Amino acid sequence: MKTDVQIAQEAQMLHISEIAKKINLGEDDIELYGKYKAKILIDGLKDKEESGKLILVTAINPTPAGEGKTTTNVGLSMGIAKLGKKVVTTLREPSLGPCFGIKGGAAGGGYAQVVPMDDINLHFTGDIHAITASNNLLASMIDNHLHQGNDLGIDPNRITWKRTVDINDRALRNITVGLGGKKNGVTREDGFIITVASEIMAILCLANDLQDLKKRLSEMIIGYTYDGKPVTVDMLSATGALALLLKDAIKPNLVQTLENTPAIIHGGPFANIAHGCNSVVATKLGLKVADYVVTEAGFGADLGAEKFFNIKCRYAGLKPNCTVVVATIRALKNHGGVDKTELDKENLQALEAGFENLEKMVENVEKFGVPSIVAINKFPTDTDKEVQMVMDKCEKIGVKVVLSDVWAKGGEGAIDLAKEVIDIVENTESNFKPIYEMEDSIPNKIEIIAKEIYGADGVEFSKDALKQIKELESIGMDKLPICMAKTQYSLSDNPKLKGRPTGFTVTVNELRLSAGAGFIVALTGNIMIMPGLPKKPAAVSMDILDDGEIIGLF
Repeated sequence: MKTDVQIAQEAQMLHISEIAKKINLGEDDIELYGKYKAKILIDGLKDKEESGKLILVTAINPTPAGEGKTTTNVGLSMGIAKLGKKVVTTLREPSLGPCFGIKGGAAGGGYAQVVPMDDINLHFTGDIHAITASNNLLASMIDNHLHQGNDLGIDPNRITWKRTVDINDRALRNITVGLGGKKNGVTREDGFIITVASEIMAILCLANDLQDLKKRLSEMIIGYTYDGKPVTVDMLSATGALALLLKDAIKPNLVQTLENTPAIIHGGPFANIAHGCNSVVATKLGLKVADYVVTEAGFGADLGAEKFFNIKCRYAGLKPNCTVVVATIRALKNHGGVDKTELDKENLQALEAGFENLEKMVENVEKFGVPSIVAINKFPTDTDKEVQMVMDKCEKIGVKVVLSDVWAKGGEGAIDLAKEVIDIVENTESNFKPIYEMEDSIPNKIEIIAKEIYGADGVEFSKDALKQIKELESIGMDKLPICMAKTQYSLSDNPKLKGRPTGFTVTVNELRLSAGAGFIVALTGNIMIMPGLPKKPAAVSMDILDDGEIIGLF
C-alpha cells in the first residue's frame, strides 16, 4: 500500500494560476510562491459579496484509531466538485510540532489530500515562522524595556507573555532569562509555548484585515504593573513592528487537492489549547469566490466545533449551513472499550457502547441550531454488520448518515455524501445561534459549555481561577467568549474517560486573558501549551534521499 507522501508525490498538479481561475481569481489577485502555491491578495476582493454556503466538518473525540476529519473535508470538497459545483475547502496550516512528534500532519490522507503535501506540512509559505518571529520580537522588547529602566513599571513577576517555537520541546516550558549579570538584562522566570498557542496566531485567524490585525495586536496584554494595571502592546510602541512581520502572513494561501479542487489553507491554532479554526479571512474569502465552502474545526465537536460556533462565527458574523460529524467504526469501538490492538475484529457490543460519543456530538451541533449529517469514514476492516449498526442507530436518533470512502477513492468516494450535504444546505434552514451570551458572567459561560456540551454535572474553580475571575471583572474584561483548554480525548477533562461519561465535574485551574484575540482561555486538566515529543518521535523515521525523494513523512 502506498504511503500518503508517495500518493502526493505522484499527483498531477496544475499550475496554481489555473487553480485560481477556477474561483475567478486573476493574475493580479495572487502572488506566486513557486508553481503550486500562491498568496491571495485580499484587498481587491473586499467589496465582493459573500454568497456561498458554509459547511463545517467536525468529528467525535479523537482516538489512536483515527477519525479522518481532514481527509473527509478534502474528499467532500472533491465530491462536490465532481457534481459540477464551484467549491473550495478552507483548512488550517499544520504545525511542525505534531508533524515531527506523534499526531502527524494535517493535509488529509490517502486519495483525499491537499498538495503539495510535503510543503504544506513543513515550512509552507512561512506564516507560522512569521508568527514566531512577531511573538518573540515582542518578548525581546518586553525584556529590553525592563533592562532600559522600566518606565512603565512592569512587574517582572507578572509578565504573562511567553516566547514561542513551533517544535515540541518540553525542556523550554519553564526557563530563566537574563542570567550572566546586569549587562544581560533582568533575571526572571519565563517559558516557551508552541507557536500555534500564541495569541498572535489567534489574532491572525480572527482578524478581518490588516487594519483589524493591528488593532487586535495593540490591545494584547503582556503583563501588569506593580500596582496591578494591565500593560498593552500599544504602551510598548510595538504594534507597528509586529504587524510588519505579519504583512504577508495575513494573506491566505492557495493550493489544490489531488483532484485539482481549490484549497485555501491559512492559520493553525490547536483546538485543545486555542480556538482551533482556520482564519476568518480565508473562510470569508471562500464564501466570496465559491458556491460551497467546506471548512473544519479541530478535534471533536466538544472543542473545535464549539469554538467555531461560539467564537469564530460570533466575531465574523458567519452562519454555517450544515455540519458533517465524522466517525470511524474503529474509533467508536475504541470509545466502547476495545484496545487499539483489537480494533480490526468485529465487536458489535463495543460499537454500540461507543456510539454514545457520536450521539453526543450530534446533539452538540443541534444545540447551535445547525443541521447535521454523520459521515462514516470507511476502513477496509469495517464489517457489513458494524456499518449497518451505525446506520440504524443514526436513523433512530433522527440524523442522516452516509458511508464515505474518500481515503481509497478520493472524490468518487464522497459522491453520496456530497449529494446529501448539498440537499441539506439548499433545503434545510439553519437556525444558528451561539449557546451563551457575551454578557453572561465568566462562571455562567463556562458552566453552560461544561453542562451542555460536555455533559458535566457542574464546574469547580480553583482558588487561583476565582481570583482571576475577580481581576478580569475589575478591569472590564469579563464580557468575552470563553476558549476552553481541555483534553481532546474525552468529553470530560479526564482523557481516560471514553464514550459519553456522566457524573463528572470539570475543574478550571486557571484563566488567561487574550485581550487582543478577544477571548478568555480557561485551562482544565493537565493541558500543556508546550507539548513534548514521544519516546519515538515521527522525526526519527524521516529523511530526504539524494534524488530529493522525501520518506517517512506519513
